[in-house]
Amino acid sequence: MKGYIIGRGNIIDKNKSENYKPLAAAANKKFGGKYLARGGRYITKEGIEYERNVIIEFPSFEKAKNAYESEEYKKALGVLGNGMERLLVIVEGEE
Repeated sequence: MKGYIIGRGNIIDKNKSENYKPLAAAANKKFGGKYLARGGRYITKEGIEYERNVIIEFPSFEKAKNAYESEEYKKALGVLGNGMERLLVIVEGEE
C-alpha cells in the first residue's frame, strides 16, 4: 500500500524555508516521493490555520518513513531549524 507524508506549516523564517525546500524535495524524490499538493490554494474548515500544506505520495508506507528518517532529510531539517512551525504525519493508504 502507498504511503503519504502530510505536512502543514507556518513559515517563521523565509530564508530558512527556501533553503530547506530543495533539500527536502531531493530526499523525498530519492525514496520515490511524488508531490500531490505543495502550497497552492486551500480552505481550512476545522482546526488551526496553517499557511502551507504539502501532500507527498510514496510507493509504500515504509518508503515514506525511510524518506523522513534519511540522512538527506535530516540535513534538510538541520537547514530549516526553527524556520517553520510544523505538523507532519506519515499515513498508510488504502489498497
